[in-house]
Amino acid sequence: MHPVHTSCYPIGKLPQADLVDLLARYAGGPDPRVILGPGLGRDAAVVAFGDRYLVAKTDPITFATDEIGWYAVHVNANDVACLGATPRWFIATLLLPEGKTDYALVEHIFAQLAEGCREIGTVMVGGHTEITYGLERPIVVGAMFGESSPAQLVRSDGACPGDALILTKGIAVEGTALLAREAASRLQGHVAAELLTRAAGFLHDPGISVVRDAALATAAGRVHAMHDPTEGGVATGLWELTEAAGCGAVINEPALPIFPETRALCTALQLDPLGLIASGGLLAAVVPEDTAAVLAALHTAGIAATRIGTVRAEPGVVLRSPAGERPLPRFARDELARLFGA
Repeated sequence: MHPVHTSCYPIGKLPQADLVDLLARYAGGPDPRVILGPGLGRDAAVVAFGDRYLVAKTDPITFATDEIGWYAVHVNANDVACLGATPRWFIATLLLPEGKTDYALVEHIFAQLAEGCREIGTVMVGGHTEITYGLERPIVVGAMFGESSPAQLVRSDGACPGDALILTKGIAVEGTALLAREAASRLQGHVAAELLTRAAGFLHDPGISVVRDAALATAAGRVHAMHDPTEGGVATGLWELTEAAGCGAVINEPALPIFPETRALCTALQLDPLGLIASGGLLAAVVPEDTAAVLAALHTAGIAATRIGTVRAEPGVVLRSPAGERPLPRFARDELARLFGA
């Protein structure tokens, strides 16, 4: 019996149970060259091409942003890098609003796409542009293709019991920047102007790209799995990483690195940082003996990194603090989507 729905979905990702059902019935196939196909917590696909693997990823940018083209490149590159691959080629589909699109707008987005590709050494090789009926703002749908050798591949479902869980930078880099940029009018008078300015700059400092984070981590030690936590925040990222591997985790709650800016914005808007869209903070499951080396490599490169917990065989993710243990929250939709969809 398949689920029957009588109401529309809210803004955000499809419910996990529905997505799993649809993927099981309609996605994938018998092609033996598919090394990693669709599944919960799998953000990119891997296909064998001779002695190389092709890693493919697509993701749209749908929330309004003044750096939408640049943003699309980095968000897609992140998931390619999380599989141990090098991002190489980018394709973009630009859907542009009727009656609001002129040459200056399109050139602005193209310049952003080119800048994003330049920053990580990729090339824009194609795409599509279209003035689309019914849109209020531009939407960019990106597709990034990368490559790796079989030995370099880091499977998204590869976490093992005992692995150390590392988080780079901090919680909700992306969400902090988006709140400061897209909810500025709601935040004025509730947070200091200079804090709002700092938070808006999080897109670039500490930055939403984890391409360098992933390359440094895999060069320094044995990494079993990596994940770029996007919608649903670090909490959803942890659930996806562990459930994909059939494992669980214990998270040291006091060790979770939450930026003061993130905490201030979330407090003002009554949001939970753990469920806020979080590109920029790489989650990595690292062989215990290599944890110190991975942390040292990241710190030497100027990238903040914290061991936040340990993968365990027992299913479920718990937060551990001096007050005891409690289940890590699950978020039916991202806190950003809840804010703008309310």
